[in-house]
Amino acid sequence: MNLKEIHYGIEIETVKRTREQIAWAIHSVVGGTVRHVGIPSSYDPWEVEDLRGRVWKVVGDASLTSVPAHLRAEVVSPVLGYDDIPQLQEAVRPIRRAGGKINSQCGIHIHIDAAPFDGRHLGNLAKIIYKQEPLILHALGISRDRLNRYTRPVSDELIQRIEQHRPRTKDQLNRIWYGYHNRQPQHYDNSRYHGVNLHNVWYRGTVEFRWFEAPLHAGRIKAYLQFCLAVAAKALNGRAASSRKRDFDPQSAKYDFRVFLLHLGLIGDEFKTARKHLMANMPGDAAFKNGRPKPEDVLPDETETTTLTNEAGQVPGLTV
Repeated sequence: MNLKEIHYGIEIETVKRTREQIAWAIHSVVGGTVRHVGIPSSYDPWEVEDLRGRVWKVVGDASLTSVPAHLRAEVVSPVLGYDDIPQLQEAVRPIRRAGGKINSQCGIHIHIDAAPFDGRHLGNLAKIIYKQEPLILHALGISRDRLNRYTRPVSDELIQRIEQHRPRTKDQLNRIWYGYHNRQPQHYDNSRYHGVNLHNVWYRGTVEFRWFEAPLHAGRIKAYLQFCLAVAAKALNGRAASSRKRDFDPQSAKYDFRVFLLHLGLIGDEFKTARKHLMANMPGDAAFKNGRPKPEDVLPDETETTTLTNEAGQVPGLTV
């Protein structure tokens, strides 16, 4: 399954502007009508029904405690496709221009449609993330507080149970995730607070990626979406996945992460900006695993060959 065929949604938390102001900012891009729903009162939702009949919601978020309640706004997109990314980016920009801000409490949650996944695919996803998590967490610059409270890593125990039981169906993975067959998942189940939240598969029908601190930056949001879609496609298309956890080596981290992105299919000019944003926080050299050689230590032909090989993503010994 191509990453461009996967549906998704996104939640973006902001502060400093009212929900009404954020709703009208979105309306300036998507058109349609704006209305104050107001119920349930704890969320005080506003809705923007765009020109295609899709509903964008702006709701309150009780976790944004650093500002008054009327200045807390979480944007909840409708179900979107890959071709909607440019419009989503355009919808983010007027929020910033209207004075919407972010702080350390704000986050972005990306929801990937779980319908194409079975138990094996979800197991693949967990193992891919588990293996590459040291690189992913560093690349995204996740704060220690967010990591401990809201975006916990994939646990060793989960991977051990997946490897032991080899789930084929969602019900089989449900028992592995919860430790029992949870037929009626509740919204605030404690297991949701993981960077990759599989609780949402049974509660809402999506795989939720919770890692991201919330930039009101259209380019970074696009990069995060492309990354999540690429990981999902890799899990769906792979017959199996390795769960051997990689060590984080500061000398080779940027190179290793770039190779991972290439293996995910984020190759070529279309994903150049995504690679730039995703690798910006990584130490090391993107083209040389052991650091860039001194000019006198490497022939020009060797430098060119190394770079071309890396661009093609054909690096032996590195698997996803």
